[in-house]
Amino acid sequence: MEPYKFSPIENKEQLLEAIKYTHFKCFELCKKNFGRYLPVAGNIGIFCHYDNEYKLLTELREQLTDKSDNWQQKYYRLHKPIIIPTHRDVPDTVYTYLYVRGPDQHNEVGDVDFVLNGKEYQELKDSLLRGKKIKGIEILNRPDLDLIKLFDPEIDTLSFIGTEYIAENVKVKMN
Repeated sequence: MEPYKFSPIENKEQLLEAIKYTHFKCFELCKKNFGRYLPVAGNIGIFCHYDNEYKLLTELREQLTDKSDNWQQKYYRLHKPIIIPTHRDVPDTVYTYLYVRGPDQHNEVGDVDFVLNGKEYQELKDSLLRGKKIKGIEILNRPDLDLIKLFDPEIDTLSFIGTEYIAENVKVKMN
């Protein structure tokens, strides 16, 4: 696997290609590790690996999003949702929020959050807490986030499973 598949991203077209790539790789990861596709929460993240890349992607994000409508100063609402049509068995998907992560050495291109109903999520989480080992699935080790992480060393994206859509998170925080 190449160290950085897309970095440094240098323009809007390359950003959109990285988004499309991240989308399909995250769905592959979801099906491989979880056994089926889940609905997306509505946000997609792209990860930077260089300072100049982060500066440029922040500028592009500012062009593509509403700076005043963001969740946790991290997820910014897109002026125009990114719609990725159905391809093979991957369902069509609409992303309404974009996240650009600052530079780090990890090789992932980006991430997508998926949604699981509360009962099934809790059963999965409880089984992991009791020590059940499921290849490529673990509880995210962050006390501020209640998410389950999907990963695979052969796939250069990450995915997370939670119980809420990004629009629900934004609504809760704004009320």
